[in-house]
Amino acid sequence: MDKILVTRKIPDKFVQQLQQLGEVQMWNEEFEPMPREQFLKEIEESTACFITLSEKIDEECLKHAEHLKIIANLAVGYDNIDVDSATKHDIDVTNTPNVLTETTAELGFTLMLTVARRIIEAEHYVQEGNWKSWGPYLLSGKDVHGSTVGIYGMGEIGKSFARRLQGFNTEILYHNRSRHEDAEQQLNAQYVSFDDLLERSDFVVCTAPLTSETADKFNATAFSKMKNDAIFINIGRGAIVDEEALIEALEHHQIGGCGLDVLREEPIRFDHPLLKMNNAVILPHIGSASVVTRDRMIQLCVDNIKAILQGEQPLTQVHN
Repeated sequence: MDKILVTRKIPDKFVQQLQQLGEVQMWNEEFEPMPREQFLKEIEESTACFITLSEKIDEECLKHAEHLKIIANLAVGYDNIDVDSATKHDIDVTNTPNVLTETTAELGFTLMLTVARRIIEAEHYVQEGNWKSWGPYLLSGKDVHGSTVGIYGMGEIGKSFARRLQGFNTEILYHNRSRHEDAEQQLNAQYVSFDDLLERSDFVVCTAPLTSETADKFNATAFSKMKNDAIFINIGRGAIVDEEALIEALEHHQIGGCGLDVLREEPIRFDHPLLKMNNAVILPHIGSASVVTRDRMIQLCVDNIKAILQGEQPLTQVHN
């Protein structure tokens, strides 16, 4: 009988589907990852593996997984998986594209508005009893309407984010490794160099995946080219940003603020400097966290596992 390893607690309705395919071994925690040592032990006998971004799939892991046929990753990004090693071991890797596009873009837009209008600061101001009177510039923020927004990474999420800007009368700039004429025609987006995007944008929004080209793309040099009141938003991957450089840029007012849903190390440590900054809003990687979207992501993982175990092609196979 096939053994299916699930590394995070998921709803019973999905477990029941997997149980029709084989024996399910599930880590019964929703917010705590399976310990690495246990994960390596459990995967040895597994035919299918349902994982999250918390699990690192490398050669150490795969050389012991002699029975493994599929790794179903509960995310669009798959930088936690050595896809080349998986291919070498004849293991299919799948992800969950498309189903989370709109929800993630919506969260990014919410984050941009939250930082721009200093919503977290304002809420704390009230909660801490500091609201004694009204003033003309009390917690005054930055307008999104009429601004210039630069999108780094014009993939599906980038395009979805750009669509949300249509009602705000913004100028949309974008930089990508290749041009997207459909975005230019349909969204009135202008393709520019990376430097132009940094220099001209009031808001710089990163929606790019992590690759060798994007790693540490937002470094000290990049932040130095941005406007001193610009706001940086990252809903891509944490390692695209040099966080030390970001902290320096915020401390020295090279940029106006930031909103991050992804970080280099997750979860962020409690004493991290970014958590002490009023002009930084940090979220716990909840870009796709709506009930409907998470259900669709899990279902896609289940469907991919089902396809492989039944000798069919997976729905969303990853290719390097």
